[in-house]
Amino acid sequence: MVREIKKIGDPVLRRKAKKVEKITRETLKLIDDLLETMHAANGLGLAAPQIGVLQRVAIVEIAPDENVAGSGVVYALINPEIVKESEETWVNQEGCLSIPGWRGEVERPLKITVKSLDRSGNRVKFDVEGWVARAFQHEIDHLDGVMFIDKLVAPDRMWRVKEGEEDKEPAG
Repeated sequence: MVREIKKIGDPVLRRKAKKVEKITRETLKLIDDLLETMHAANGLGLAAPQIGVLQRVAIVEIAPDENVAGSGVVYALINPEIVKESEETWVNQEGCLSIPGWRGEVERPLKITVKSLDRSGNRVKFDVEGWVARAFQHEIDHLDGVMFIDKLVAPDRMWRVKEGEEDKEPAG
């Protein structure tokens, strides 16, 4: 089911999500709803607080691209935790379904290791890099009430975009 995506200013986006103690049918439905909502909005990831649910659940899916390691996979993350970050970082643009029409430059570790539970409750570990690592970090931030605008490299490195032009670089 496609759910409403909460927009900046909604207090739920600034609250810390609660750990999932037991994976239930409702948890699995939440994952399915997150995926369906993300696809409907043409997103790369979505965290439960963005649809008003304060649980530590998020999904990430980068479109298949032979040049992007880990793309083409749907990652369902339950209680995700970043356990290792590379010293090497990179600055690139980010946007957010909860802040439509805006992009900004954010510096993040290039590679991370994330421990999580999967849909079946199994412990899993992901070693991800590049765009997939960026998306994981962005969604895990949402679980802690943090948004990409809190991590801008500089306030002047944020710009407005028109729908369909989200990937364009800022003018000037």
